[in-house]
Amino acid sequence: MARARILAAWMAGGLLAAAMPAGAAEGRDELARRADESRRVAMEFMRALKGELMRAMKAGGPVEAIPVCRERAPQIARAFSERTGWQVGRTSLRWRNPANAPDVWERRVLERFEARRRAGTPVSRLEHYEVVVQDGRRVFRWMKAIPTGAPCLTCHGERIAPEVAGLLDRLYPGDRARGFEVGDIRGAFTIVQPLGE
Repeated sequence: MARARILAAWMAGGLLAAAMPAGAAEGRDELARRADESRRVAMEFMRALKGELMRAMKAGGPVEAIPVCRERAPQIARAFSERTGWQVGRTSLRWRNPANAPDVWERRVLERFEARRRAGTPVSRLEHYEVVVQDGRRVFRWMKAIPTGAPCLTCHGERIAPEVAGLLDRLYPGDRARGFEVGDIRGAFTIVQPLGE
């Protein structure tokens, strides 16, 4: 059973041999359990954010949805972080909000995701997790790619309505999150779980 889960994680891009150094306190089953928990929390985060975005879009279109991403997304991430005791967020190689810029580890994983996408792996299958040392402490890190869907193009595509582009220009002068196409990697959910000593 454990071997099947490890194989499934490896096929999904989640587990690398290097992620399991000899003598690591966390066993493979523990890593699989943490990955499952991360997936569940990221799905809840996505549902909460998507629900608020859809309500804003319905109420006033994309101009009303921009504040949801700007203000509510960080608040939702913070609420999930406080509830779980983890660091929960989103990142991208092409970020809009500089607060979402990837750290070194996230950048490396996102670049691998991009290489795998170009090689034909569906974005929905791009996931990675491992135990790393961060700030002198062992942590479990997990990332799952976010595919660009058609609704995303309203604010992240090549052709953005002038009123939307104008608001984005004012709010995000260094915006890098435009020019996406359906099927691109919009970014990724990212989770850091602290591990016991």
